[in-house]
Amino acid sequence: MTTSASAPDSRPVVLDRRDGPYGEVVLRRHGGLLQIIANGCFLMDTSDGRSERVLVDAAFRALDGRGEPAVLIGGLGVGFSLARAAQEPRWGRITVVERETAVVDWHRDGPLSAISARAFADPRTVIVESDLVTYVNETSDTFDALCLDIDNGPGWTVDEGNEGLYSPAGLADCARVLRPGGVLAVWSAQPSAEFEGTLWNAGFQRVRTEEIPVARGVPDVVHLAVRPG
Repeated sequence: MTTSASAPDSRPVVLDRRDGPYGEVVLRRHGGLLQIIANGCFLMDTSDGRSERVLVDAAFRALDGRGEPAVLIGGLGVGFSLARAAQEPRWGRITVVERETAVVDWHRDGPLSAISARAFADPRTVIVESDLVTYVNETSDTFDALCLDIDNGPGWTVDEGNEGLYSPAGLADCARVLRPGGVLAVWSAQPSAEFEGTLWNAGFQRVRTEEIPVARGVPDVVHLAVRPG
């Protein structure tokens, strides 16, 4: 997720509105920005994308040169994380889990394709339409990196169903889909010392937080942790 920058004075224009199993999701244009709104809550826009790119880059760096690592990106959003991963030729398989069919459609043949078209065409890219919590619980696939950007942070979830993902049990599920030495990277709109402690208690190592300065307020951050092995 990302915090909206100052938008022009023009009123937002709704480009598409869908009702799905998780409620209403809206794509709208506000000046030069595209914005995604879920159940009336602003999620993200196309104003910047620096922190979403850092999410992927930091995970790659933490792998210490592992060859052709497979990455699982939780949340397609406006596509910055996927686009960044596809720009890096050293990634292997790039799997993106997105639960909102509308969001996938907006990337396949809608306005967000301007960001993600090249990444969608990349043969390494696999798009999975599923709830991330369900996917992590049920998949038999394993990855070298798991990049989570489905909420505004561990303490600011989009819906109650995501809260367990950041608990010790949920983090154990994340560790299960990571290969030994794999990296968990979690985007957040603010730092959380409590979440760092939860990562340590869940058995992760090399826990640290990378800050991304923003124009106003507290910085966005990426929480990083490594599965032992």
